[in-house]
Amino acid sequence: MRKRISYWFFVGLIAWIFIIVLRKKGLYIPVINDHFTDCITVPMYCYLIEYIMNGLLGYHWKPDLKFVLTSILYLSFLFELLCPGVSHRFTGDILDVLAYFAGGMVYYFFRFKTFSLVQFSDKKANRS
Repeated sequence: MRKRISYWFFVGLIAWIFIIVLRKKGLYIPVINDHFTDCITVPMYCYLIEYIMNGLLGYHWKPDLKFVLTSILYLSFLFELLCPGVSHRFTGDILDVLAYFAGGMVYYFFRFKTFSLVQFSDKKANRS
């Protein structure tokens, strides 16, 4: 893994900072405030752990599906069950858990799985 941080991570970080600034100024955009930040939380968390493991500690590690699912469970427990009991600023919401799950699955499948519907050149090569 490169020692540079991904542009996608920076885009997510800038989006998060922008949303925090909007909240401080009293501007509330429902879908973005409620679910977009939750959707990018798991990919940013997984990428950050991968970056620390590989870029800083020198391991050659990729998060597998079990790690991504465990991260979804961990963040869901922390931000949707534990934190709402401690602070009124947090709300426990099943839609946030679904946003964590959607973000985690998008991260896993687009980062580590390749999608190809049909490979015409391979089929033609095998027939000849």
